[in-house]
Amino acid sequence: MEKILLHEAFAALTSAELREFGKFVRSPFFNTNPQSVALFDYLHECREAGTSPQAAGALAAIGADTDQKLRLANSALLALLEKYWMYQEKFEDADRAKIRLAAAYRKRGLSRHFNITLREARQSREQLPWRHADYYHDLNLLEWEQYQFDTSAKRTESLNLQSTSDLMDTAYIARKLRLACLALSHQAVFKTDYRIGMLESILMHVEAHNLLEIPAIGLYFHCYHFLADAKAEAHFEKFREMLLARSDQFPPEELRSFYLLAINFGIKKINESAEGWLRVTLDLYQSALQRDLLFENGLLSRFAFNNIVAIALRTGETDWAEGFVHQYKPYLERQWREASAKLNLARVAYARRDYKTALLNLQRSDYKDLINNLIAKTLQLKIYYETAEYDLLESHLSSMQTFIRRHTAIGYHRTNYSRIVHYTRQLMALNFNNSAATAALRAAIEQEEILTEKEWLLEMLDI
Repeated sequence: MEKILLHEAFAALTSAELREFGKFVRSPFFNTNPQSVALFDYLHECREAGTSPQAAGALAAIGADTDQKLRLANSALLALLEKYWMYQEKFEDADRAKIRLAAAYRKRGLSRHFNITLREARQSREQLPWRHADYYHDLNLLEWEQYQFDTSAKRTESLNLQSTSDLMDTAYIARKLRLACLALSHQAVFKTDYRIGMLESILMHVEAHNLLEIPAIGLYFHCYHFLADAKAEAHFEKFREMLLARSDQFPPEELRSFYLLAINFGIKKINESAEGWLRVTLDLYQSALQRDLLFENGLLSRFAFNNIVAIALRTGETDWAEGFVHQYKPYLERQWREASAKLNLARVAYARRDYKTALLNLQRSDYKDLINNLIAKTLQLKIYYETAEYDLLESHLSSMQTFIRRHTAIGYHRTNYSRIVHYTRQLMALNFNNSAATAALRAAIEQEEILTEKEWLLEMLDI
């Protein structure tokens, strides 16, 4: 088992890390065991040759003759690799390392060295643009070091305990509110209930002590309120204003979280047919794209890709949507690339009432993704209805209904697409000269909470 752990960990090293780890293993400061060097060299050779390490080869490399000795050698090299990674993590942030260096000088009574190092650490933190929770945490560490130095020097003047406490509170509150937002977001997609201790007291404290102007607190405060109460749109607007004004004060990973929380809320409001949210959500998507915040490992999610095109088309941004498809198609996962691009080009063609091109794009791709398949079927449904191909439409609706029945594990989507089929049949059977029947169908459609094609169905009633 240890052997497997070592091989898996070794394989995870990047080329740069492999070179650095080789130096680490050979440094007598970190390692005095020649077997570890020999085993590293053997594993390195196997990796370069593209072959799997073998027990016999490893035993020969370390000059051992029993499996027990090999297990010990594997354990020793794995321990070194773990130590290397811990060392990397600890010293990755050179500025935070200076705080630890200041502590070392303080413990040794080197006051001049301590003061210089602490001043440099403080300056380096202030020069960074970010004002997230870690920024306040680091300032708290600096104040704590200053406090310990001052008390050890037995100075009688007032101490910095107030600033130490304030910075500690700011970092803690920002982190706590961030956790509360993430918990609410997760609860929306997974049935669970998180208990975030002291949350109500924190929310009251933030308002009572005017902490909302601190972006690391204000953003999460407003975010928590609009996630907890979908009607709290005033909080969303304040959040969006602060996000656009202060986005340069947060590292990319945290900024990405802000945008995704806001975008998901916007999509929720769109699904509720709330007015004005299409434009707001598209603006958020476009801003996130400009900042490269929607990529994970260099790839754009096909779900985000579909959402962006759909929302752009509903806001009338047809040319922008088409340009987006061509520009960002290469960033989709290879297995979904062609299908997603064709589907969304079909959507663009449909928006231009170019039904022939739309159907050609739909027919040229195999939709292995279930939701993409349903989106494509819905687009076909709309084209058949609008071109009065009622025989084709009847056959298509029957096929679509069977498809939906077969897939029982899609929850919300099953309800939504079943209703699309149902109301399209109602449209086909409707006598438009019967105003009472038309009004009754309109009322039934309008009261549906889960119905993504509500707007289209109502539009068809008005034709």
